[in-house]
Amino acid sequence: MTMVSIPAPSIGDEIVNHGPKVYEDIKANPGEKALICMHTMPFEGSVGLINMLTATRLVRKGYDLTFLLYGPGVLMASAARGFPKVGDEGFAGNMAYNKQLTTIMNEGGKVVACRFAMAALYGMRETDLLPGVQGIHPLDILDCILTHQRAGALILSTWTV
Repeated sequence: MTMVSIPAPSIGDEIVNHGPKVYEDIKANPGEKALICMHTMPFEGSVGLINMLTATRLVRKGYDLTFLLYGPGVLMASAARGFPKVGDEGFAGNMAYNKQLTTIMNEGGKVVACRFAMAALYGMRETDLLPGVQGIHPLDILDCILTHQRAGALILSTWTV
């Protein structure tokens, strides 16, 4: 059998064509809203962080964004994360959720977390949330979604089990 030998890629090499964009760079029209619903466990897949990056992009495109955390998603907003001390990176990326949610809020997005999931499921208090994250009543989950639907918002909803 003939062996094919090609050089391995090196740091800085481009292995795919990263441009040009295929689609127009859409910006929000005045008053346009977006809602991202997260019902997923942090660190058990990439969907949580990917949706936070998408949320950040939506804020930067001008959307009035709400990032809704419910079920295990409320754990993403824990202000008590870190090891050996709160705020320390126990491993590379350990603080990514905290940093990205803070970026979303600092740039104008709103982050809300279900009080039922916080208290009944995970024993979290509202004081355990990152500064700026608003606790909401469990009956507000559906009304948040319906409010955004009535406003014609872009709604992304992610569930993982």
